[in-house]
Amino acid sequence: MPNEASSQPMRLSGIVDESIVDGPGLRYVLFTQGCPHRCKGCHNPQTHSFEGGFLFTVEEALKQFDENPLLAGVTLSGGEPFAQAPPLCSVAQGVRGKGKTVITYTGYTFEDLWRRAQDDIWTARLLDLTDLLIDGPYMEELRDLELLFRGSSNQRLLSKKDRENIAAELEKPDKPPL
Repeated sequence: MPNEASSQPMRLSGIVDESIVDGPGLRYVLFTQGCPHRCKGCHNPQTHSFEGGFLFTVEEALKQFDENPLLAGVTLSGGEPFAQAPPLCSVAQGVRGKGKTVITYTGYTFEDLWRRAQDDIWTARLLDLTDLLIDGPYMEELRDLELLFRGSSNQRLLSKKDRENIAAELEKPDKPPL
């Protein structure tokens, strides 16, 4: 599976070699091209089209990442990273293999991704490789400039442990009505 994913190019809208605003520490940021959410007020509307941007390989991304030993990790942003999960899994695996962290922004809620991951190995794998998930669509009416790494108050910072706790609740059988 990793070889198949690493041979697929990614469609990106941009790359930031060094960012201090897209997660903790110095981060390498890949902005994916293509987003089904098209949130009103999105700060990256140029990423919405699945046709725009440019092609970039996993190998190129990991080579650029390796050029800066000060990087704390990679941030996968968008667009919608889960729309390109196979090659991003290979990037995330390469970064994690170097002892660095992976942050993934998504317009989906974790609950939606968890359900999708039951039938989609790539969604499941990218969730597993993600150290910090920032979930939920941007909602202009909930905009809050005081939030850490988020644009609106419905978005959550979810660690692996947070996601495990939510998944445990989702896995519980429905309770019969009283």
